[in-house]
Amino acid sequence: MKILLMILTLVLASLLASCSSKIEDYAGTTPALELDEFFRGELVAFGMVQDRSGRVLRRFKVDMVASWKDNQGILEENFVYDDGERQRRTWRLEKHADGRYTGTAGDVVIPAEGRTRGYALNWRYTLAVPVDGRVWNIDFNDWMYLLDEDRLINRAEMTKWGFNVGEVTLWIERKSDRNDSLIPQKSGVEISSSEREKLGTNTSRK
Repeated sequence: MKILLMILTLVLASLLASCSSKIEDYAGTTPALELDEFFRGELVAFGMVQDRSGRVLRRFKVDMVASWKDNQGILEENFVYDDGERQRRTWRLEKHADGRYTGTAGDVVIPAEGRTRGYALNWRYTLAVPVDGRVWNIDFNDWMYLLDEDRLINRAEMTKWGFNVGEVTLWIERKSDRNDSLIPQKSGVEISSSEREKLGTNTSRK
């Protein structure tokens, strides 16, 4: 009976995987995502880790710095979790002539490989994840969706032996001087820099 249940579970998992989204579904969509364009300079991300039932296990912030030379890129990630743990990962990325992207890092057991189509990227890799004093090799089915030139959403399904064990979701944003054009005030109202100058001029006249 246990063997039959295991077989049925594996069949169901394979059926669900076959029904999942394919990268070709996003061909022709805009804006087009290019990793070597989006991941440049300083970025910041906020995310969470959920178990397979959807319960949030951890929340975190990531400060990133990325640079490219020709088709080779380096992405530095510095994580700070809500329990105070800190983690660092350095990705070494490569853009290939056939449109593929690949990536390696110190805790990436099987390198990432995938493609972009339109505003989406899908790549897969295996990550060594420490859990309760042990290290598990977890498979990641990682998707990125570009919202505009400065923001994207990143969702990754985590599986072990073909079974879903959780999900990671991130909001990633490029840091830009344009984001400083609105200065938050104590009142909660945002006033643009030009309006601040006008207010200052009017005040000085009084």
